[in-house]
Amino acid sequence: MLTKKEADKLMKIEGEVRGMAPKVDLEFIIEKKGEQGLKKVETKMAELGFPLKYKEIRVMDFYPLGLDVILMLVIKEVFNFDEKDFEQWGRSVVKFSLFLKIFMKYFSSLKLTAKQIPKIWRKYYTVGNLEIPEFSEERRYAILRMRNFQIHPIYCNILGGYYSKVTEMVVKAPVTCKETKCMFRGDKYHEYLLTW
Repeated sequence: MLTKKEADKLMKIEGEVRGMAPKVDLEFIIEKKGEQGLKKVETKMAELGFPLKYKEIRVMDFYPLGLDVILMLVIKEVFNFDEKDFEQWGRSVVKFSLFLKIFMKYFSSLKLTAKQIPKIWRKYYTVGNLEIPEFSEERRYAILRMRNFQIHPIYCNILGGYYSKVTEMVVKAPVTCKETKCMFRGDKYHEYLLTW
């Protein structure tokens, strides 16, 4: 159970994320658990001392990354989510993402996507770097690498689901995603292998 003391510590995480992140997280909850589910999450956030109201989130403003982590942990606790739920969550939030809708026109090929990904990341997060160091449309794979983003392990499955869904939209085929390197397992960066 997430305590106020743990939440206070999480708020010290360096970096910010656009309000789009908590907004789409809560849109996923509304879709899966309805308004009652949203109310449970908002109540728990307020109990921890970090009230966050869905209707008040401004998508283009920056919010502390720690607040986003707390929100994810609250959702995990309230609904007893596991790794598969988080992967589904990551895949589902793609349809709510304003940035993705704006930048989808740049995702017509892997080559173009590889060039645009670092810029898009910076519009969303103030910390970390995302790159596609290796890909092959012919051999049907891509590697995504995130550096300087050791925020919380809860992100690993959500981002894996998100990356696989975005890649599916680019390559127009089902995609499997596997986190092959993880900063929480001692690696220097997070790395995801995407195959289709």
